[in-house]
Amino acid sequence: MLDRLDLLVIGECVADIVRLPGAADQVHPGGSPANVAYGLARLGRNATLLTQLGPDDNGRLIRDHLATAGVEVRTDGATTPTPSAAVTLDGAGRAAYTFAITWTLDPVSLDRPPHHVHTGSIAAVMSPGNATVLGAVESLRAGATVSYDPNVRPELMGDHDVAVREVERCVALSDVVKASDEDLEWLYPGHEPEQVAERWRTTGPALVLVTRGGDGALAVFAGGHVTVDALPTDVVDTVGAGDAFMSGTLDALASRGLLGAGSRERLRSLDRDNVTDVLRHAAASAAVTVARAGANPPDEAELEEALSRF
Repeated sequence: MLDRLDLLVIGECVADIVRLPGAADQVHPGGSPANVAYGLARLGRNATLLTQLGPDDNGRLIRDHLATAGVEVRTDGATTPTPSAAVTLDGAGRAAYTFAITWTLDPVSLDRPPHHVHTGSIAAVMSPGNATVLGAVESLRAGATVSYDPNVRPELMGDHDVAVREVERCVALSDVVKASDEDLEWLYPGHEPEQVAERWRTTGPALVLVTRGGDGALAVFAGGHVTVDALPTDVVDTVGAGDAFMSGTLDALASRGLLGAGSRERLRSLDRDNVTDVLRHAAASAAVTVARAGANPPDEAELEEALSRF
């Protein structure tokens, strides 16, 4: 029986309209925070998503999708259209996005305080809703650990210097941060990912993770740096890979009793072996996802099978 931690994810849902040459458009439920909540629930975790969903076909599609994994969805009642993103894939399955999104999240009362809060992506930087997101994180972190994934979308980030300050504010509030090497290159052009991750760690987080696509992943923590290779797989597309890595990370930390405010000091004392295991867990989760279309993270059995191939 899994420890029934209450995991709260705050952030956007997005209908991903996937466009392939010579094929009809396909609509997949998406949005980085929504994908993380879905991935956590697929792994047996008690996940609640605080978000906005429009009263439209895309909103119903996403709500039904989240329900299949057991995600509890809470909204602020807004009736704006469900955000969408046109996703164009290149020959290697890499995704490029064009967005139609608003984010106006209002405060929502919770039935119970969470043990862990995750946020990131558009929700943490797009006004006016980002003020609600950051206010919630600041108020909840006294009783919960916090994770953050900037999941940079340059088209939506606005002024670069302002965006960097907003990202760094979120990093400083967090215990666990995950970013891709592409995120870091946009935020800090010409800087080595390891250097950025180490600088971020000194501002607050216990653990900073950097994904590097087919080159694996890096973790920076108090005990130093750890890297793992990517698990070899046939890539269909990379949609949702980083989100599956994030949900895999949180699942691994939860399994080790490292989520929740009472575990914050133990999280800061992680040793190299445990960090390596967390990275492998996350990388295996991402590997399952890239081997099939859309943001489709593993369930418990699929993750265990992938881990057996490390």
